[in-house]
Amino acid sequence: MPDKSITKVSSEYAPKGAAGQKYLAAGVNLSMRLWQKESLAEDKPETVRDYETIGFVLEGKAELYIEGQRVLLEPGDSWVVPKEAKHRYKILDTFTAIEVTSPPAEVHARDQ
Repeated sequence: MPDKSITKVSSEYAPKGAAGQKYLAAGVNLSMRLWQKESLAEDKPETVRDYETIGFVLEGKAELYIEGQRVLLEPGDSWVVPKEAKHRYKILDTFTAIEVTSPPAEVHARDQ
């Protein structure tokens, strides 16, 4: 029988991760998180994750450095970070974005 459960998560009460991300709805194979009003900052350290990420910018600007490329992210832009890709972000202007990860980033300490 297929899963017919419904999950609703209010961003106001969503649990937060160590980096400030809010964990929104999550299913078995993917999850959503919100980066809200991220402040201007120096480059974040380069990282490699064991999940795929897609994102959508709601406000602000950031640079995504991925596998030797620089990608400017602005409102209305979306992006993909493939699983195991070396990448880092630099916030240029107070930044808000939604990301979806597959498998869920918050499971099994993947987001550490």
